[in-house]
Amino acid sequence: MTSPVSGGMHSGASEQAPGQLRPESAGPLAGDVLPAPPGASRRLLGSLLRPSVRRILLAGVLLLIQQAAEAAGPLVVAYTIDQVIPAIRTGDSSPLAWVAGGYLASAVTAGALRRAFILLSARVGQDTLLDLRVRLFSHAQTLGLDFHERYTSGRLTSRASTDIEALRELLEDGLEQIVTAAVSITYISAILLYLDWRLGLAALAFMGPVYLTMRSFRRRSITVYRQRSSAIAVVITKFAETLSAIRTVQAFRREQPNDEHFAALNAQHQLVNGDSGLEMARYVTSSRLVANIAIASLVLWSAYRVADGGLELGVLAAAVLYLRPLYDDPLRLGGVLDTYQSAAASLEKIAALLAQQPAITEPAGPRPLPAPAPGVAGRTVTFEHVSFAYRAGSQVLAPFDLVIPAGQTVAVVGPTGAGKSTLARLLARFYDPADGRILLDGVDLRDLSTAELRRSVVMIPQDAFLFSGTVADNIAIGRPGATPQDIEHAARATGAHDFITSLPGRYDTDAHSGGGRFSAGQRQLISLARAFLASPPVVILDEATSALDIPAERAVQRAMKTVLKGRTALIVAHRLSTVQIAARVLVLADGRIAEDGTPADLLAQQGQFAKLHRAWLDSNN
Repeated sequence: MTSPVSGGMHSGASEQAPGQLRPESAGPLAGDVLPAPPGASRRLLGSLLRPSVRRILLAGVLLLIQQAAEAAGPLVVAYTIDQVIPAIRTGDSSPLAWVAGGYLASAVTAGALRRAFILLSARVGQDTLLDLRVRLFSHAQTLGLDFHERYTSGRLTSRASTDIEALRELLEDGLEQIVTAAVSITYISAILLYLDWRLGLAALAFMGPVYLTMRSFRRRSITVYRQRSSAIAVVITKFAETLSAIRTVQAFRREQPNDEHFAALNAQHQLVNGDSGLEMARYVTSSRLVANIAIASLVLWSAYRVADGGLELGVLAAAVLYLRPLYDDPLRLGGVLDTYQSAAASLEKIAALLAQQPAITEPAGPRPLPAPAPGVAGRTVTFEHVSFAYRAGSQVLAPFDLVIPAGQTVAVVGPTGAGKSTLARLLARFYDPADGRILLDGVDLRDLSTAELRRSVVMIPQDAFLFSGTVADNIAIGRPGATPQDIEHAARATGAHDFITSLPGRYDTDAHSGGGRFSAGQRQLISLARAFLASPPVVILDEATSALDIPAERAVQRAMKTVLKGRTALIVAHRLSTVQIAARVLVLADGRIAEDGTPADLLAQQGQFAKLHRAWLDSNN
């Protein structure tokens, strides 16, 4: 039967609906748009390529030599027509052997250098992507709850998958083609000017219309590729969100509405992809037309000059061989521009994500906690004039004062929005107060190093999450390097040992991501064993039993008594049965303490706690 209390004392998570509220200190986050400093993309790319500067320079040298060897081919053809053939007619065939040998040598050299360049550039590209993935993963973990509650995991997944894949395509194929085309155009232009300066200048003059075509395509396409990157991120977000909530989807028969919504998002993605394809088709058509007109005009003009004796036939033959790559290279760059624009949009989004600064920062000069008093496992927790708001005009905690002596267990109850879970999150330093300070044995939490804080304060959330790996691995998260004996001791102390030993692999059983093979109560017992093994002075339990049935709740409550013994504890309570293990109860209302005392004293006062208690008893009858 549903408790009437649950309507007014719902999980503290509802005090801040994910994606709706954030601390006032958080930066503006609107959907997929993240603010980033100007030039962030260039600085990010520079920092990624900096460790590979020597290899990049070596690859550049290899490419220069390779392109020079390749560009020598038409020159050999021109020499053969203008010099070797007349020599053969006079009976001297020795130049033919030299020409054949030279052409073969240039071809072999170009092929070998091309292979070396591709291998070296591929290694640089893979190292760059590896570095970027590590940066993304590490940085995402440093960003606080205010960020993750607005910027969904699906969008983060898109940054680490789709956007990095776009960069991979550029680094492995596109960048090579861009550099190769630039070097080839430079060499061919220089050679044409050397062979015949008038022909060279005319060829370069036609590069103007080709450049204008490329520039027009780039201007039109850059917006399209940004939209395409955002569209696929929305599709991935919807896909990940639906699968992560598959139980709710199936329980409420949301399959059909979800299919319709996903189809609409997919159609939008298809539309944006169609726009990018249309832009590419326009570019290919216009640039090919410009290139063919240029080549035809130059060949016709050069042919008249050969007929008039103003140009050698060999130079014309070489020019014909040079003109096609001279204008085809920019044309091929159109296809690369597709990759480049997509990668540029992706790099912009990744740079914006990496530019986000965590709201919770490491102190410049961290202070150590004082040594605990002999025989005292807990720490004294003090809230001094603390106020907090997730957004302007929506204050959750008014100036708030509270002292929890070392070793005391305090339960916090109250209606939805009273500030229960906010209190727990502030103590865990997932957020910092807007005003005031929170002390641990007299030391401000903001002055503690992150490692010291996480060793001293452990939070056990309502939904215990189990990671991929064995059950033993999940318990050992509380203390990496713990022995199997330590892990088993923690499991025995919290009552998890019995069901663990009934598993096929006992402690070596794979928990799978999320722990879906275990019940909610079993996951919570493993979570408590994890906390027991960590042995922190301060433990926070945020609605630890609200999702459990009565037998599982009682098992977890027994484990909680073991974990909390001698430690300072803050329990955010949904079910008032959990309050029974607390020495002290706080009733919150509108961000203030309405009642404070032992459970027995508050029941005797016939105040708010007594009313909540009676409602809870009625709901269980």
